[in-house]
Amino acid sequence: MEEKSRVLVVGGTGFIGRRIVRASLTQGHPTFVLMRPEIGLDVDKLQMLLSLKAQGARLLEASLEDHAGLVAAVKQVDVVISAMSGVHFRSQSLQLQHKLVVAVKEAGNVKRFIPSEFGTDPSRMAHAIEPGKVTFDEKMQLRRTIEEANIPHTYISANCFAAYFCPNLCQLGTLLPPKERVRVYGDGNVKVIFVDEDDVATYTIKSIDDPRTLNKTVYLRPQDNTLTQNEVVEKWERLSGKSLEKINITADQFLASGKDMEFAHQVGVARFYHIFFEGCLTNFVIGEDGVEATLLYPEVQYTRMDEYMKRYL
Repeated sequence: MEEKSRVLVVGGTGFIGRRIVRASLTQGHPTFVLMRPEIGLDVDKLQMLLSLKAQGARLLEASLEDHAGLVAAVKQVDVVISAMSGVHFRSQSLQLQHKLVVAVKEAGNVKRFIPSEFGTDPSRMAHAIEPGKVTFDEKMQLRRTIEEANIPHTYISANCFAAYFCPNLCQLGTLLPPKERVRVYGDGNVKVIFVDEDDVATYTIKSIDDPRTLNKTVYLRPQDNTLTQNEVVEKWERLSGKSLEKINITADQFLASGKDMEFAHQVGVARFYHIFFEGCLTNFVIGEDGVEATLLYPEVQYTRMDEYMKRYL
């Protein structure tokens, strides 16, 4: 049996990072998690690291600010996956990812690098509106750095993490299902792709030793989870046995609602606009630079959104 690649996850305590660590262990990879000395008094992160260690992960202590130490850590593995939080992608987090790329280049042994994206494909968002455009531009800047360094890579486009978009029926400002009324974007018939976060992790690890995904974008497009907002609402109404009042919102009304919000919420409004009004996740055909995960790995039994939402009843 071919030996499994050794995997280092950077950002292994985060929302998607800890799932990637578990998926890597489940699929039999020797799995390392970067433990940064800067963890300080963050007891939640420390406890999560210890939990991952108890599950079989090995902790590698190294700072992203210590180039030599980071290179030494990278040299111990075959695959590096960055799962740094997208919430803080701008400024410091972006700089830290660039430092990781420099370390990967110098180490020279990495067979595959996966940067922290896991959402909308930034290469298709050059037209994005401000202020959300800046995050896509920054991700493309990081991609150029990776490619100019000739680092073998895979980009993961996971579309909408279910926890952030599905049980709340695609409502901004909450993660819980609405109780009485739901805002419907436009006519509610734009197709959107929702993916269980554990499935994102499973597909990500599946891709790391696969020659078909080398230097390509892996798109997660589970057919049964490609749904309109109306279909998501209908699923919840059937599950809960309750009918909700629907309030249709035009694109202009939606964009206007974000003009007085703080920056982070304005970015969210811009993202929702592209997803639910423009259909940016489904309005293109995957070309030769991309592959579709559910076609590559039909053996994965991905979670349907009906099942996902049952836990919120």
